[in-house]
Amino acid sequence: MSFLERVIRGSSFGAASRGRMSRRDYRDAPRARKPEPAPSIRRLVIAAAARYNVAMSTKRVAPGTAARGLTPARRAALDILTKANRPVGAYEMIDLLADEKGKRPAPISVYRALGYLLDQGLAHRLASRNAFVICGHSHEAGEPVIFLICDECGEVSEATSPELTRGLAGMTAAAGFQPRTRVVEIAGLCGRCAAAGRKEG
Repeated sequence: MSFLERVIRGSSFGAASRGRMSRRDYRDAPRARKPEPAPSIRRLVIAAAARYNVAMSTKRVAPGTAARGLTPARRAALDILTKANRPVGAYEMIDLLADEKGKRPAPISVYRALGYLLDQGLAHRLASRNAFVICGHSHEAGEPVIFLICDECGEVSEATSPELTRGLAGMTAAAGFQPRTRVVEIAGLCGRCAAAGRKEG
């Protein structure tokens, strides 16, 4: 006899008829499944960061294509990178994007905007700083990009080198390696800070 039939007929030693469940009834009762925990916002943000915080893209697009795809959020992120003219972290950008009332955008929306800028070649990610900079150099698709990063003032200069392009192409070809990114980050002192240090010395 099923649990439901025992309850309806008042069996199970009369426990059901008194409105109580016997030990056997409790043991045989179907258990409700615990709901799966919803993913936290932090986990969603980390997942988005893993997708977008990859090494920078050097893909170039046809003129005007990127501009047509600039939503207000993407344009706002691009404007911040342009005005800052220095590396900006994602969470710093969230603070800078806060409106007059202090309301900040969701982190995942900022990562999506930055991901678009990376894909369109409008910005780059500095892996050593975990920050983003505006693309300040016109380079071809797949062309290696060099970043000179000043440890003192934080200035970042972007450059390309035909010699480096040929050298890296020959090295990777000899190794049978297919590069996903071609980025070189060099940390040190910019000319201005180096000169200031010499004067102080």
